[in-house]
Amino acid sequence: MITLNINGKATEVDADPNTPLLWVLRDHLQMTGTKYGCGIAQCGACTVHLDGSAVRSCQTPVSAAGGKQVTTIEGIAASALGKTVQAAWQEVDVPQCGYCQSGQIMSATALLMENPHPSEAQISAAMDGNLCRCGTYNRVRAAIQAASAQLASEQAGGAK
Repeated sequence: MITLNINGKATEVDADPNTPLLWVLRDHLQMTGTKYGCGIAQCGACTVHLDGSAVRSCQTPVSAAGGKQVTTIEGIAASALGKTVQAAWQEVDVPQCGYCQSGQIMSATALLMENPHPSEAQISAAMDGNLCRCGTYNRVRAAIQAASAQLASEQAGGAK
């Protein structure tokens, strides 16, 4: 048995320690928001946070998640930043087919946790590993910029 802390809740799973975290989330825990895309950590559809850092769950063994905080798309809105990013995604109307969007949101949120006011180049670098077959890259970038602007506005309002 491996104890995972997923979205703030301790959960025990009976899985081989080498099983990819993606399959534990999807098959053992029925958390299907994290998507399978390529299986080789190249597309970003399976992105989750491990202690706040974006990781590809298709290549992360479940044993590597033991004792760490795992945040999935199902739990991202528990933070104010996650809510802000999801609201920006809706405001900009980012998704087309939507398949890659959970991974895109997870990568964007990790970027904004690390750097709340990224430049165009920093956004491009952070999102480079997230592929979108529908080509919503401009809307993804716009949503990240909108979320960043919202964060700046909230910080300015709190500084008064």
